[in-house]
Amino acid sequence: MRPEVLLLALTAAPALAGPTFTPVPVPEHVYAGGWEHFVGGGLAVFDCDGDSLPELLAAGGENPATLLRNRSDGDTLRFEADTPGVLAEPGMIGAYPLDIDGDDQMDLAVLRVGPNQLLRGGPDCSFAPFEGLGFVSGDRWTTAFSATWEAGQSLPTLAFGNYVDRTNPNGPFGTCDTNLLYRPEGDRYGPPLMLEPGFCPLSMLFSDWARQGRADLRLSNDRHYYVSEGEEQMWAMEPVPRLLGPEDGWISHRLWGMGIAQRDLDRDGRQEVFLSSMGDQRLQQMTGTGAGFADVPYAMGTTAHRPYTGGDGRPSTGWHIGIGDVQNDGLDDIFITKGNVEQMPDAAMDDPNNLLIQQPDGSFAETGDSAGIASLHRGRGGALVDLNGDGRLDIAVVNRRAPLEVWQNVTPGTGGWLALALEQPGPNRNAIGGWIEVETGHGHGHGHGQDEAREKWHLREITVGGGHAGGAAGFQHFGLGDAGEIGIRVTWPDGTRSETIHVGPDQALTLVRSAIGLKVRR
Repeated sequence: MRPEVLLLALTAAPALAGPTFTPVPVPEHVYAGGWEHFVGGGLAVFDCDGDSLPELLAAGGENPATLLRNRSDGDTLRFEADTPGVLAEPGMIGAYPLDIDGDDQMDLAVLRVGPNQLLRGGPDCSFAPFEGLGFVSGDRWTTAFSATWEAGQSLPTLAFGNYVDRTNPNGPFGTCDTNLLYRPEGDRYGPPLMLEPGFCPLSMLFSDWARQGRADLRLSNDRHYYVSEGEEQMWAMEPVPRLLGPEDGWISHRLWGMGIAQRDLDRDGRQEVFLSSMGDQRLQQMTGTGAGFADVPYAMGTTAHRPYTGGDGRPSTGWHIGIGDVQNDGLDDIFITKGNVEQMPDAAMDDPNNLLIQQPDGSFAETGDSAGIASLHRGRGGALVDLNGDGRLDIAVVNRRAPLEVWQNVTPGTGGWLALALEQPGPNRNAIGGWIEVETGHGHGHGHGQDEAREKWHLREITVGGGHAGGAAGFQHFGLGDAGEIGIRVTWPDGTRSETIHVGPDQALTLVRSAIGLKVRR
């Protein structure tokens, strides 16, 4: 998103018809607990019973976690609680789904106050601890996670971000714990590498930020506890991981970092990064070679720094970030869960979730109140995902000391859509680190000149991590506007690019690797 394009985007544009959501009754679940659960409250979204409808696993903190089985039927969203004992144990901060062993069953990386867990998924949403992987977790307070597949490995590389060291008698301020990186050694994990210094991350994400063929690890850190001499971080995943600095083009940022999301919002081939925080939320554009990111202009409408309803004018506190096209108009929107940490006097208590809708000129406008998702509970983890397969993105939020909420997207007159998943043989079955590109045949007016052709492509990287203490696995949703025939191509994690295939809108497809071709499974 070039600065000149961003400034041009501030011109007036006609308002879009607003999105509409309606609340859905779900079994009650509350994330609660003492200071160790002020943060966390993640939500994992994944299909664990093979019916193509995603389940919701909500962390409980001091309460048991809850697995909500998806029993939706057509337009009716419905869930029932059915939690295996291994998931119900109290102490869960959050969880991330990924297929660790490549058996076509979603596994879980579970973050806990205490030892973390890798759980192997089985039939009909059953789970058990992995055996033989050699994964050993210490007793820590883990608040962030991401995973990627490095070249030639049969297991994913795992990163765990640890918050305050609870055993340090000088804490909590200035006592951020060390972060841990597990690189596979053949078919098992050895002792983790220490990523030091640690500055209390609440989100982390492996991404190939500059499309250089390597996923590097970005951390968003909570300055409330690192106090001084800390900052946001990016680790280059070289044979010996290296913390990037000014000599690499890294631009120092310090914020109360809560969540990370990334997306090529303007289709210039480079990913923007969105960071939630206490106070302003940061949408940043890539500078130079991809090591550094700089804030976009304030007038873009993405800071979401104060509540827009509820009557509390103090600064807002952002947590989970979801990016997706809720109207299927071909423009990605931004959803942010909001809520006071507990009783922070300098931050708003009545702090509604945000739904920032991208306008035709590239700016963003708040619609949370009119859309019906302006809850004043203390939001934490969340999801922006199609829960019933109707092609419209729904919303779910885990709240602290209040019930979980789900809203169904009932926006009338939405555009076309595609839901796409990747599959390849061997390890990394779901092609983490791969890219899907979707051509709609027309741009949306963000660019000019030689960039117009690039704007035709929706660019999407398959990642595991980011958000706040939870994430979604499965189909990637693309809004298409009024596009008819759609071109699709895939760049697989090893860099092989497929041929382009053409399909029609409004369907869910799995793209299966076949040499340089794509087999389509409906």
